[in-house]
Amino acid sequence: MATTQTTPVRSVTHGAGFWIAAAAFLVVMAYSTVPTPLWSLYQERDGFSTFAITVAFAAYAVGVVISLFLAGHLGDAYGRRRILLIAIGLEIASAVIFLLWPALPGLILARVVSGLGIGMLTATITAHILDLYLRTRPGTDLTRAQVVAAAANLGGFGVGALVSGALAQWITAPLITPYVVFMVFLVIALVGVALVPETATPPDVRPKYRPQRVSVPENARGTFFLAGGIAFAAFAVLGLFTSLVPGFVSGQLHITSRFTGGLVVFVTFAAAVLAQIALRSLTMRAQTAIGTVLLVLGIIVVTVVVVQVGELGWFFAGGVLTGAGGGPLFKAALAVAGSLADPSHRGEVLAGIFLIGYVGLTLPVVGIGVATQAISLTTALIGFTIATVAIALCTAIPLLARLPGGPRVRKTSAG
Repeated sequence: MATTQTTPVRSVTHGAGFWIAAAAFLVVMAYSTVPTPLWSLYQERDGFSTFAITVAFAAYAVGVVISLFLAGHLGDAYGRRRILLIAIGLEIASAVIFLLWPALPGLILARVVSGLGIGMLTATITAHILDLYLRTRPGTDLTRAQVVAAAANLGGFGVGALVSGALAQWITAPLITPYVVFMVFLVIALVGVALVPETATPPDVRPKYRPQRVSVPENARGTFFLAGGIAFAAFAVLGLFTSLVPGFVSGQLHITSRFTGGLVVFVTFAAAVLAQIALRSLTMRAQTAIGTVLLVLGIIVVTVVVVQVGELGWFFAGGVLTGAGGGPLFKAALAVAGSLADPSHRGEVLAGIFLIGYVGLTLPVVGIGVATQAISLTTALIGFTIATVAIALCTAIPLLARLPGGPRVRKTSAG
């Protein structure tokens, strides 16, 4: 029988804790995109190639994947708040490394450390937010809590790029000030999370440690890999916006405003959040179909039309379309995968989707960086478009044939 953990006197209420945890989630995810508008500044200062920037970006995803499997599931056994405090501490350490070691090896190390923190935090704080909501409103539907968690997650990416771009544009020391500002936010988030009540009840005897497993029922593996394919495509496009797009805006469109580069990223992720909310009442089949169409149209606009026309307005339009497609598409991938297993194995199935998603976040962007060693960035982006569109269509179309067109896929904690 598990013992009930006593909440410290200093803790806030569960209702207040819900909003504090959501705000901390947004701050941490926002910090992860602080370097996005700054990559071109690093390139100008040190002469980095596009390949070097993609390696630094990929280091983040590597850290996330490692942490996701080694520590992302430990909140149930060791307490969610404890894992979250460690994760936010890693983000603060990452900011310190950015400030003290701004050379390429330091940037790569800082990104790895940041990824390790994100891998520990994402699933843990999502579960924490849902639990805090249920403690406040027992027996109620989780839709509102899921929307808040999703908005903090995807919205954080956009907010971080926007604030960092604004600071780099109008404040002195653009490679220092954004990290100092977000370090302050991260410390505030750390203190806030320390005051939030614990919601997990660790067992009297902790189970033997093992990394997170990815387990999918044999009869559902086909559907799982199709869902993984749309997650791969969605993350590939969103990863492009958090790595190379600001540099493309300044280098190819000759728009040197750091704020504009951050604004493109913000608009993309804001569209992802708003589309998830707007389409949530539709069937999962409809969400997948609409998300696929919007994602394909958006990436074509960004990497083909913009290259030919060279106008920023088309870039914003492409960002809105890709975000509006990628947000619901990834949400659909999680919901479909979550419906394939019983609740006791659902976390393992979802871990597989996150793994595929972060591979999608990494490999295509690194592939672009490698390709630019021999061909132009424009040509590499067109190749990226062809490959991404092919993956999206070759996985979404068969998946649509397997999904019911009537009742929605039953809700899961993943949304």
